[in-house]
Amino acid sequence: MSASFIINRLLQLIPVMFGVTVIVFGLMYLTPGDPVEVIFAGESGATEEDLERYRRELGLDQPFPVQYLRFVRGLLRGDLGMSLVQRQPVRDLLLSRLPATIELSAAAILVSLLIAIPVGVIAAVRRYSTLDKLGTLGALLGVSMPDFWLGLVLMLLFGVKLGLLPISGRIPWGMEPEHITGLYVLDALLTGDWPSLQAALRHLVLPAVTLGTSMAALTMRVTRSSMLEVVHQDYITFARAKGLSGTQVVVRHGLRNALIPTVTVVTLNAGVLLGGNMIVETVFAWPGFGRLVVESIYNRDYTVVQAAVLVYAVTYVTMNFLADVLYAFLNPKVRL
Repeated sequence: MSASFIINRLLQLIPVMFGVTVIVFGLMYLTPGDPVEVIFAGESGATEEDLERYRRELGLDQPFPVQYLRFVRGLLRGDLGMSLVQRQPVRDLLLSRLPATIELSAAAILVSLLIAIPVGVIAAVRRYSTLDKLGTLGALLGVSMPDFWLGLVLMLLFGVKLGLLPISGRIPWGMEPEHITGLYVLDALLTGDWPSLQAALRHLVLPAVTLGTSMAALTMRVTRSSMLEVVHQDYITFARAKGLSGTQVVVRHGLRNALIPTVTVVTLNAGVLLGGNMIVETVFAWPGFGRLVVESIYNRDYTVVQAAVLVYAVTYVTMNFLADVLYAFLNPKVRL
């Protein structure tokens, strides 16, 4: 892959990132409500003069361009502001919750791939068979079921009814492994803390399956469609004519080319998972990024919401960039 291709894609990100910052800051600027009134909501002795003085200290009395430029300068320094409710740097709050969200998203992607790729390949190879019809029906159900509904069903079945898995939290209190990366499963593996590993995995199963199911449904449909196009290509016929087994033809020659659009879909969905799992994290009381955003919305902690929306947007744009690079790596024709 040429460096010019990557540089060209990176240059295209500059106006996109600029537009993201304008839209995010503009939406929060136009949001009804006064952050200063939220800060002083519990202080009955605060006067209007106190509120005005604090607005001047925060720069909220300045016009939009001045506030936006101050916001951008803060971003360039890595300063996302202070939480209005928790009175902590927003960057520290987000970083403390990010490992939980990354761990949950990675587990959900793994679950989706373990389901989608085998089912998609089998459905394509045995087109119109009973397995194909069952896979298509399962994909339809996976796309149709809301995440919060599926999460509640899994909680009631495996947590309440059968008592096999925990229904909330990330790990029991006091069982946290030694902090290295913030990813409990990885930290437990690195430190050899097997009880913590088992506890972390048990808490991870239900939310990961909930998130991964809808992603698996879409990925399975894309994999099946790609495989149907590939299995009729001339090089597949030639591979069969050489006497290769069906498994070798499908895995070595068919699947590699069929996975090109699948990789793109998975990469984009990874951005969606990192930025859109607020409902699942709330349902399972998962202490991640999305749950922090929901709590901040309820508390009207505008600076946290603004920073989180910006992180979501940047994450999705970055995953789009990675999808372009991966697609060009797998399919050199797009670089022409």
